[in-house]
Amino acid sequence: MSPNYNRWYDYDPVLVEVINLLKDYQTELKAQAEIFLKEIEKKVSKEAIDKFYEMVRPKVCNRWYDKDPIISRTIELLRVVPPEVQNATAKSFLKALQDMGVYKKETSN
Repeated sequence: MSPNYNRWYDYDPVLVEVINLLKDYQTELKAQAEIFLKEIEKKVSKEAIDKFYEMVRPKVCNRWYDKDPIISRTIELLRVVPPEVQNATAKSFLKALQDMGVYKKETSN
């Protein structure tokens, strides 16, 4: 029997960690989210990202991340890419935060 997930990112603990960090530290992590978007734009194109975002963006914006266009775009892009890309991106995001000294990975005993 497969686990029951409530949210699209609950299947991956690394992704959950990134989403929670973004939720709790939106202002502090906005610059990192902008870097993430710029890296994606280099690989695809800004126009493609803009068109794609317009297609996937919900019409009703009641979620915590809908208040900030950078955070909203980052999360929506994470939501729609394949699971292996979600995981790799989440790991890369955490590593960048560690390298900047913004985030310290908690170790479990």
